Amino acid sequence: MKQIFESENIRFVEVTELLVKDYLILVNDYENVNRYIGSKNKTYTEEQEIRWVQKKLAENAPVYSMIEKKTGEFIGNIELMNVQDSSAELGIAITADKQNLGYGTEAVLALTQYGLNQLGLDRIFLRTNPKNSRAIHVYEKCGYSEYDRTEEHIYMEITR
Repeated sequence: MKQIFESENIRFVEVTELLVKDYLILVNDYENVNRYIGSKNKTYTEEQEIRWVQKKLAENAPVYSMIEKKTGEFIGNIELMNVQDSSAELGIAITADKQNLGYGTEAVLALTQYGLNQLGLDRIFLRTNPKNSRAIHVYEKCGYSEYDRTEEHIYMEITR
């Protein structure tokens, strides 16, 4: 796996077909992940995940798999989507067994710094489910502030 950058406890690596089984566990976990990433309880197949990996690699998209340094276990994925000019949307998904261990905060901080300092972004924004209080807490702790709200989403951003 090709490492792109790292933080204290996480290696951020290029997405890879080697992790497709882990990706499927992640995106097909409705209770802990899927319902928060806008998939509407959709079940993904191995073929779909392989195509997703191939597409992201072909686009050289800023999406990274997170690997726990201590154990080498898969934590989840984090990405910068909809990159336009000097702005991008952050998305993150963490496996159920790696939630509530501080990885979300560490990952959001690391990717935010990477995006602003290495990729030259001036603004990173996100949207989250208003019922996802854990995520909202993490984003606020990482310096993101709310700029809009609807029944379906809370919109947050950080700027340089």
